[in-house]
Amino acid sequence: MPAPVSSLRVLMMVVGGLQAILGLALVTNSVSIATSLWGEADASTPCCRTPGEAHAGTVAFVGILILAIAAWGILTALKFPTRHPNVRNSAIAYGWMTLAFTIFLWAFMTVLILVLIWLAMAILLIVRPNQPECRGWFGAPGRL
Repeated sequence: MPAPVSSLRVLMMVVGGLQAILGLALVTNSVSIATSLWGEADASTPCCRTPGEAHAGTVAFVGILILAIAAWGILTALKFPTRHPNVRNSAIAYGWMTLAFTIFLWAFMTVLILVLIWLAMAILLIVRPNQPECRGWFGAPGRL
């Protein structure tokens, strides 16, 4: 496996692992995260549930969605030795999905440097599969 393909594979596993950790944190802490986002119930509310408890399912759903996307990236990286051209296409699509995730992350993160690091990794995930070595490894048509 050429060095650019190997580094793309490692990058996909790292990004997928970080997404899996984030998704797992969202699922396991959904009530506290929803409470911090939607706030506490005030004393005038006759309902027994706080807004955080009411929206915990939404946070858990987003966490499960992030876990599924992480599994997609890790499984795609594990399929690299097959050299199938569709694995390269899946890697490109995963890069675009990670870029969309970065925009979503930007709305909720206050630490700008972490978002910029994640943005750089997303751009690398989009650009790396289009390098000539990667196209040659996967047997994709195009310029070599």
